[in-house]
Amino acid sequence: MLRKVIQRCYFLGVIILAILLSSCSKESGTPPTAESPTISRTPLALVLLPTSTPFSPSATPVALAAQVNGEGIPLLDYQAELSRFQASSGTGLVTYDTEKVLEDMIDQVLLAQGANQAGFNVTEDILQDHIHQFNISEQDLQDWIVQYGYTEESFRRSLSWSIAASWMRDQIVMAVPTTAEQVHARQILLYNSTEAEQVFDQLKTGTDFETLAAKYEPVTSGDLGWFPRGYLTVPELDEVVFSLEPGQYSPIIQTSLGYHIVQVIERQIDVPLSPGAYRVLQTQAIQKWLDDSHSQSEIIIFLP
Repeated sequence: MLRKVIQRCYFLGVIILAILLSSCSKESGTPPTAESPTISRTPLALVLLPTSTPFSPSATPVALAAQVNGEGIPLLDYQAELSRFQASSGTGLVTYDTEKVLEDMIDQVLLAQGANQAGFNVTEDILQDHIHQFNISEQDLQDWIVQYGYTEESFRRSLSWSIAASWMRDQIVMAVPTTAEQVHARQILLYNSTEAEQVFDQLKTGTDFETLAAKYEPVTSGDLGWFPRGYLTVPELDEVVFSLEPGQYSPIIQTSLGYHIVQVIERQIDVPLSPGAYRVLQTQAIQKWLDDSHSQSEIIIFLP
């Protein structure tokens, strides 16, 4: 789930910035430094359409791949994005299918619209500042735009969406609290129902839970550590585990992983989240924001 959400929220910004910066490094053989060629503000404004608005109006209707709350995703932008992901196969990036690319572009637009509604707008100065951070020459930038299938207009549009979406994503994750109600638990995980019933019978007759857990998981004795609601990869366990008091153990819970019996060791209301748990809750917050935005938005798909 974490990988999925990161891909959905970061894909345009990360791809634009990472590929552009890696392109510069390959040209020079070393990472950009203070002595690397930079782009002056004046020529950049000439190269990238000197306007105070994200894109130039056109008298000719633009074919759209989708429309999100009245804002269009041009068909040519979508086709170029699809081509970039298809070309990335074998480079360590995920190759997306047709629907996934458009889904990610829609998510990016939703995040950017959320930023606008929250009062953050990508001005020309902000756009130019981000372009200056690339630290490459005007000609290198033009070459990169052409090489990766952008036009000047689509590059500005994608970068503008990326900046705004990144800002919105940061607001979402910063709102996630750093503490939460958590339990410290251990489990016995078995792979067939017969053995699970036998172990459960032993627990009911008084056999120590930790002793049995150590038999099936000698290294950790089944210790799951501290975790908040929603942290476990099997959500079926959440409701049961958080209904238990310290010392209590669950009935047999069947999931896709097997047959679980979980015991709560400790429980506290306000425990600092581990880095891993905090990242999971941040990811869930982004996913929930996107899910809510989808349900409240008018999204029209024009692809066949």
